[in-house]
Amino acid sequence: MDWKKELKSWGLILSVFAFLYFTGLITPIMGGLQSLLLATGIKKPKITLVNKENQTFDYAGRFVDMEGNPVILEDYRGKTVFINLWATWCPPCRAEMPHIEDMYAKVKDTKNLEFLMIALDKELEKSKSFIDNKGFTFPVVHASYGINNSLQSESIPTTLVVNPKGEIIFYQEGMSNFDTEEFRNFLTGQN
Repeated sequence: MDWKKELKSWGLILSVFAFLYFTGLITPIMGGLQSLLLATGIKKPKITLVNKENQTFDYAGRFVDMEGNPVILEDYRGKTVFINLWATWCPPCRAEMPHIEDMYAKVKDTKNLEFLMIALDKELEKSKSFIDNKGFTFPVVHASYGINNSLQSESIPTTLVVNPKGEIIFYQEGMSNFDTEEFRNFLTGQN
């Protein structure tokens, strides 16, 4: 009779996961849980480059901001640029965004420092709705025209920092809590 109890337990667990999956609630729930993990400070960015060290950034490309206006990547040349590739369907992306928002609020007035949160959702409206609902204030663009080789990655979220000389000085695939004193100092010290 113990196996029947076990089977019922597994059936209940699978039913809950199926419900969350099919209603679309699994993504925000997983993102929220991962954000709590980031808030503990366990997962911090490593300010060392893994495989893109000293590569020159390709400024070819254009995007669309959340109002549908064109954004030209070339306009960011000569500035420090914090770039984050994300999508609404990505729980780790959702998890790190509140921390990026907190960091942005602290460093947004730094001269020659720009933020570029690049949405990879198929539909601009989905990205816009998510940003509006969350009340994020950092600059967001949509990759309506695709992304260049410098922005290609194997997974998202992917974050990179480009210095004013056009060199990629930070590259990380995966989520982090970027709102640390060490990372803020790294970011603002590039100009």
